[in-house]
Amino acid sequence: METGTQLLVSLDWQTIIVQLINLGIQVILFKKFLYKPVMKVLEKRQNMVDEPIKEAEKAKEEALSMKSEYEANLSKANEEAERIVKDATGSATKKSEKIVSDARQEAAAIKEQAQRDIEQQKRKAVSDAKDEIGSMAMEIASKVIGREITGKDNDNLVDEFIRDVGETTT
Repeated sequence: METGTQLLVSLDWQTIIVQLINLGIQVILFKKFLYKPVMKVLEKRQNMVDEPIKEAEKAKEEALSMKSEYEANLSKANEEAERIVKDATGSATKKSEKIVSDARQEAAAIKEQAQRDIEQQKRKAVSDAKDEIGSMAMEIASKVIGREITGKDNDNLVDEFIRDVGETTT
């Protein structure tokens, strides 16, 4: 039995060296044919995963840029709208002031024209009354005196009558 136990514990250096060479060849083959292709596949997959993330980050940056641009444009539009409203209000105020001014001028012109028309009507009424009173006075005087009165006599009588009527009304 001693000889059987010795065989189990003994080391064969040739077998160890051959197995180490075999292991080295296997490592080299695994590295060349398995490890590098697997690493390439893993790297491609990592790139496939990273690419959508990078695109999403880029889209987010673009969206933020567009948002800030939109907000700037909105701010400009609000300022422009305020300026337009202010200008329109100022213009409307000026127009309303001009309309009121024109209306006042027109009212003054109408009032002045009415005053002139009243004066003219008054003069015409006085003139018509003078003519009527003159013709009535001539008729009365011709009946009273029994003679005919000349135009000059008639004018004098009418003027005297109007003076007398004017003095009693004032």
